[in-house]
Amino acid sequence: MVMRRLLTVGLVVLGLGGGLFGLYTLGNSRTTQLFGEIFARVETSKPLVALTFDDGPTVRFTQDVLDMLKEHDVPATFFLTGREMQENPAQARAIVEAGHQVGNHSYSHARMLLTGPATVADEIERTDAAIRAAGYQGEIDFRPPYGKKLVTLPWYLSQNNRKTITWDIEPESYPDIAGNADAMAAHVLEKAQNGSIILLHVMYRSGEASRAAVPKIVQGLRQRGFEFVTVSQLLASRSEEAP
Repeated sequence: MVMRRLLTVGLVVLGLGGGLFGLYTLGNSRTTQLFGEIFARVETSKPLVALTFDDGPTVRFTQDVLDMLKEHDVPATFFLTGREMQENPAQARAIVEAGHQVGNHSYSHARMLLTGPATVADEIERTDAAIRAAGYQGEIDFRPPYGKKLVTLPWYLSQNNRKTITWDIEPESYPDIAGNADAMAAHVLEKAQNGSIILLHVMYRSGEASRAAVPKIVQGLRQRGFEFVTVSQLLASRSEEAP
């Protein structure tokens, strides 16, 4: 009953603030949501960045990505889907055993705008179970599929003390550079700042250029003095700076 009242209030406020346009804008915002914590970038004075990958794991490309990260000694954060973890459990375990952070990217990768409470809970909890089955013991952050979230999803996350993680750099979202490893790397090098969260999709055949961009991004940012950390480590840097 309380949840229904809060959701109703949230929708009324949105309607008064701009109607459907306000709903669309809020649902797509990387930095704002009605409930709970959301991070597109972390405010820190330290030269830290987080490299994050969405989707998967897949049989074909997971080990290639892990080998590349190991070669360059880079910790990463993988936001995985529950369905693909269940279909590819060995690859999910390999990510965990390699010491990377694992986040929840929903079970079915459906857009979660005005989704019902039962569906939201099912999408998240089934994926949490798959993450734990892979052996991951850390805190599980959540990244909304397509970055879309509205009302019920952030409410559920806030009630379960879960963080929403988006991103501030996604070179693949620019058609003029997507598919060109050098151009994507140059974009990341230009845009990166302390606390940036970088998003790439590397788990499918379509991600060939993104996979090729990873070493270029790593080398370029390290030359600029940046250190790669997981999202959890990036968030922890805030408390380390607190007076």
